[in-house]
Amino acid sequence: MNSDSNELQTLDKFDTSLLAALQEDASITHQQLSEQVHLSASQVSRRVQRLRDIGLITKTVALVDSERIGLGVRAIAHVALRQHSDAERVAFESTVSAMDEVLQCFSVSGESDYVLHVVAPDLVSLSRRVLQRLTQIPGVSNVRSSVVLERIKSTTRLPLKHLG
Repeated sequence: MNSDSNELQTLDKFDTSLLAALQEDASITHQQLSEQVHLSASQVSRRVQRLRDIGLITKTVALVDSERIGLGVRAIAHVALRQHSDAERVAFESTVSAMDEVLQCFSVSGESDYVLHVVAPDLVSLSRRVLQRLTQIPGVSNVRSSVVLERIKSTTRLPLKHLG
């Protein structure tokens, strides 16, 4: 059994409750958490630190409303490479990693090699600053994009029921 499995086996209902509460609001104090999960604040503090130490909590961030800061256009881009050489893959991945407009990039199976979640202030910016740049990356053969019309569900919360 690997260490990840061992770490998951050491989680109890309190750890799972802490993870759920922190996914909902990471700015909550340890005292407030203690009231929610029925542990002392010092126990909460130790457990949260342990969850960080074992890598289950990787970072704490503030989620900014993209529309309110002028990034009202979202799109999903499917990118195919001509070849699957290491050079093309590295060129694509390093370029995309440096593009602020790309929120997520996944290497995928199927017709596309990559799927990207991108944001832009408007459609012109999406076309010029994002999609045209993608097509200019060496090795990119095809970029297909879909503009998001309406966000039906958007969450950063991971399901925890499988943890028991």
